[in-house]
Amino acid sequence: MEPTFRIGLTRDLLTGSGAPSFGEAALGALGELAWEWVAEDVSEITPEIAARYDAPRVNMPRVTAASIGRQDCRLRIIARHGVGYDSVDAPALTKAGIVLTNTPVAVRRPVATIAITYVLALAQKLRVKDRLTRSCGWNRRTDHMGQGLTEKCLGIVGAGGIGIETICLARVFDMRILAADPYVEAAIIQALGAEKVPLERLMAEADFVVISCILNEETRHLINAGKIALMKPTAYLINVARGPIVDEAALIAALLAGRIAGAGLDVFEHEPVDPANPLLAMENTLVTPHALCWTDECFDAIATSALSDIEAALSGRWPRFVVNPEVLTHPRVRAWLVSRRDI
Repeated sequence: MEPTFRIGLTRDLLTGSGAPSFGEAALGALGELAWEWVAEDVSEITPEIAARYDAPRVNMPRVTAASIGRQDCRLRIIARHGVGYDSVDAPALTKAGIVLTNTPVAVRRPVATIAITYVLALAQKLRVKDRLTRSCGWNRRTDHMGQGLTEKCLGIVGAGGIGIETICLARVFDMRILAADPYVEAAIIQALGAEKVPLERLMAEADFVVISCILNEETRHLINAGKIALMKPTAYLINVARGPIVDEAALIAALLAGRIAGAGLDVFEHEPVDPANPLLAMENTLVTPHALCWTDECFDAIATSALSDIEAALSGRWPRFVVNPEVLTHPRVRAWLVSRRDI
């Protein structure tokens, strides 16, 4: 008899009207497998949920060692929405024999697009000009001149999939592009029309600094007071990655003192952002709720990728985008894996 698998989708992927935020088409990636919305609306996957499902698709809820600590945990795979997985205890999953996947390809173009959106909006002073138009300030336009991008310097912190895509999109503006990433060869970055440089040089030379690296213990507060102090007073900091990569207190201090020109932030050190956060009241910031890249195209691609990996795992195949490939050797995984594709 074929096993009966249970697939659960966390409720934060529902719209206010109760429809899937990613549309209906992506659900076809599951084939004949049955799925349901997780009944509980939780901020952390509970042991009860882990005992109920073989394969949850998770967006905001955290997954900790406690989530999977009971003997009745039945999870085979956790499919994480998006590329970041800092909210999941990957080593604990590996130890327990649970596969963790993410969706790195699906988010590359959407997140790179919002990085460029911030560059354009900040350079053209979009927020100021929107306010002028709404407040009868039409005749003060000459006091708020934007800046062209030709030969301006764009700095990319993290030249992974999103960083590389951002470089490709930015080339059309004839910008000088620097990239800082200790794990990417200089030749790869040079082939894209950019230059690999140390982070300190990037911070000092860039007119727009875009953060696109992953969050881990190495990158937490990577952009600290010392790094921000290297920036030009005319430069902008843009974060489309994870809030804690930037020391938010140091950023706030620099913005309040006018030591940098402004910031574009889709992410914050603590989310949801505190309504009293000074960043929200600043005229030289553009802020969005960790959702600027959320479009129908983006969410369909993310969902299709995540659900396809669930279908593969529950069909006994190695999923495409595995975060913890070392779990392949775990006896629990070997027991259900019937064919291995190269990763």
